[in-house]
Amino acid sequence: MVSPTLRQLRTLLAAVEAGSVSAAARRLGLTQPAASQQLRDLERALGVRLLDRAAGRVIPTAAGAAILDPARRVQAATADVVAAAERHRGGEVGQVRLGTGATACIYLLPPMLAAAKQRMPGLEITVATGNTPDMLRQVESGGLDIAFITMPLSLGRSLSGTRVLSDPLAALLPDTMAPPAATMTPEHIAGLPLILYEAGGNTRGLVDGWFRRAGLSARPIMELGNVEAIKVLVGSGLGASILPELALRAPVPGAMTRRLRPVVARNLGYVLRREKVLNRGLQVLIAELERIAAGSRP
Repeated sequence: MVSPTLRQLRTLLAAVEAGSVSAAARRLGLTQPAASQQLRDLERALGVRLLDRAAGRVIPTAAGAAILDPARRVQAATADVVAAAERHRGGEVGQVRLGTGATACIYLLPPMLAAAKQRMPGLEITVATGNTPDMLRQVESGGLDIAFITMPLSLGRSLSGTRVLSDPLAALLPDTMAPPAATMTPEHIAGLPLILYEAGGNTRGLVDGWFRRAGLSARPIMELGNVEAIKVLVGSGLGASILPELALRAPVPGAMTRRLRPVVARNLGYVLRREKVLNRGLQVLIAELERIAAGSRP
């Protein structure tokens, strides 16, 4: 059995409602022969007679009456499809799946998400957090639309990245441990008990590289994925840490910050698939991300 077309079902409904094929043709902007052909093709596709005549009017047969409600549901569903597409075409609604690191999620995303929602109230934004390699894999596979992350040294051929913010790293030390020096070198910090980001992320890679270039290696007593937990532990006097300055703009009770020498910084930016279609929702999100990041630059 050949599936009926929407045009055929629309012609059937119009003929039943108008009581005549000619009137249905006028309503649909068709010629009478074209409307008749649509009805014949529908009957042939379904293998049953759908229309009969009585008192000069077209009326449905039993089979025709049985498909009227399903035909109306098809027509209503089609109208819903058109309306949904219209809302997206007009930029009223949209969905963006965003991946990011924990620090950006806490300190940059809240004002950015609020601003994006204000500009586009129908925009639905879902956020996933994780390390840079995980976020890149999800963007590449299509599981995420965009990632705002610590930029890696290189991207795959299917990805493109845009840097928006440089975020220096700084030492966070307990008040009882902080030296009078205004800056901290790898030699100063290497001998302290360290509480660092867990291994595997790009930020931890920058910290390890900073020590390695001085001929040293970091030997943390604790490794955590939560920047707020690290700050609490340092403030409690349990160890020192190296964290992004973005996470240290507010004072940490029981701790103080020191700049690093030599300076080391991470580059934050967003990554997209090269062939990604930039719908209005994604354009709004990127614009607000760049605006908020620009305001966060020192």
